[in-house]
Amino acid sequence: MKTSIRIVLALSLGLALPALAAEPKLDTDEQKTIYAIGLALAQSLQPYDLKPNEIELVKIGLTDGLTGGKPKVDLKEYRAKLQQLGQDRAKSAAETEKKAAQGFLDSMAKEKGASKTESGLIIIPIKEGTGETPKATDTVKVHYHGTLRDGAVFDSSVERGTPATFPLNRVVPCWTEGLQKIKVGGKAKLICPSSIAYGDRGAPPKIKPGAPLVFEVELIGIEAKAENPAPAAPPAGHP
Repeated sequence: MKTSIRIVLALSLGLALPALAAEPKLDTDEQKTIYAIGLALAQSLQPYDLKPNEIELVKIGLTDGLTGGKPKVDLKEYRAKLQQLGQDRAKSAAETEKKAAQGFLDSMAKEKGASKTESGLIIIPIKEGTGETPKATDTVKVHYHGTLRDGAVFDSSVERGTPATFPLNRVVPCWTEGLQKIKVGGKAKLICPSSIAYGDRGAPPKIKPGAPLVFEVELIGIEAKAENPAPAAPPAGHP
């Protein structure tokens, strides 16, 4: 922390920087675990979309809180403001991302074979299936590869080498709608605007607020429903 302050002062005053201490090594598992605390904190702070100078303020607050320094603000007073700041920053980041993504969505809608639904979902067939199409209440088995608009992979059953199985009514609306337009054995690309994906909140750390998603999905099968499903568990307190 003192090093960071020295750097800012030196740069602002035009002074020569002193030699900085070498970056701490992560030699032991305990050191790596403690370092991971910082990574975990960083993920929790992502909704605030902090700038470099704001990160320095966070460091000062963290140092004061951990070392018993005198707080420079009343935390009780600022808790509600913390929540509001997170909401405001996430909304702003979402609007910026949606504007930046519009050209990408328009381009994908013009791809050969693409069709666009009222929800904004863009579907591009890759391989035609020959089986049934699932209903929203069905459980499906799929292989999928999910990327952001820049091509970065955020989730992929293909890379894991294991198909995924899930009820269609328990996933993002893009999947619920899109999978019902694919026959078993078929494969398609689903381009999902944020409004039918993770919305203005996103799914940090990989999916930013307002981000569109791209999935290549292969529908492997529709799971058979149990003929005699187990009865629901009785309410607590009853036999």
